[in-house]
Amino acid sequence: MGEFDLIARYFTRPVHRAALGVGDDCALLAPAPGMQLAVSSDMLVEGRHFFADVAPERLGHKALAVNLSDLAACGARPLAFTLALALPRVDEAWLAGFSSGLLALADAQGCELVGGDTTQGPLNICITVFGEVPAGQALLRSGARPGDDIYVSGTLGDARLALEALQGHITLPPEVLAAGRLRLEQPTPRVALGQALRGVASSALDVSDGLLGDLSHILKASGVGACLDTHITSNLIAASDSPSRPICQFGPELIRQCTLAGGDDYELAFTAPQARRAAVASAALASDTPVTRIGRIEAAPGLRLVDAQGQPVARRYASFDHFATG
Repeated sequence: MGEFDLIARYFTRPVHRAALGVGDDCALLAPAPGMQLAVSSDMLVEGRHFFADVAPERLGHKALAVNLSDLAACGARPLAFTLALALPRVDEAWLAGFSSGLLALADAQGCELVGGDTTQGPLNICITVFGEVPAGQALLRSGARPGDDIYVSGTLGDARLALEALQGHITLPPEVLAAGRLRLEQPTPRVALGQALRGVASSALDVSDGLLGDLSHILKASGVGACLDTHITSNLIAASDSPSRPICQFGPELIRQCTLAGGDDYELAFTAPQARRAAVASAALASDTPVTRIGRIEAAPGLRLVDAQGQPVARRYASFDHFATG
């Protein structure tokens, strides 16, 4: 099967928002009047972002989900995406599964595939996604102010817990590992919540490399500090609800590492004025997404962690960094 046969069989579909279908030199998109385009790219590399044995359906889902999560953090509505795909060889069963998972999520989010590229090489997936947001209403990292509440959506840490088990560092009960691996390989982009938070949240981003590392980007962009309650964040790991209670088995330090610096959560972390608590609750309800208040923004620079008694947590937790050494 040649390159263009591959594209035609697995990735060519009718489009409605783009002036051209897949296959021309460029995709042509026009935002609606009064809208701005929101654009983001993410790359997934085998051995770095996913295991070689991951189900192709899940990999297709995740490849788009991580990009949609960026749109969610901006409060944007998905429009379209492009796919650049390097494959070591043509594997029709793999392509069928990958395209199925990719396009199922695309359909669910109303996001059209409008172009891209394919080539031969080590497995590498790069997606660029396009969304639209009303001019001046995009959620940014730079709007947090002292006194704002800090929130996070959904759960934290289960993907990292599963990764620890898959790398042989710990042993998890089968049902806990399966649930955590699903979070690792098939995350849920919080697109509806992001749009519901427009005009409510003062800042936002998605949690991809770990809560503390990602939240630090808001603090830097906004020129503020923060205090987080680690007792609350530790209870956000879904595995704590398992009958097997892995938290009891592994202790608080591993759970703090997973929830504070685990990565691959793809939840939204955001801030909002205390006066907007009812509006935050309404946004969570409207988007059918749980949110939890985990701390507050402070004027003094730095990120401070406290325990259930309000005492400082001295240990430092390092989030993921692609180019960190040591």
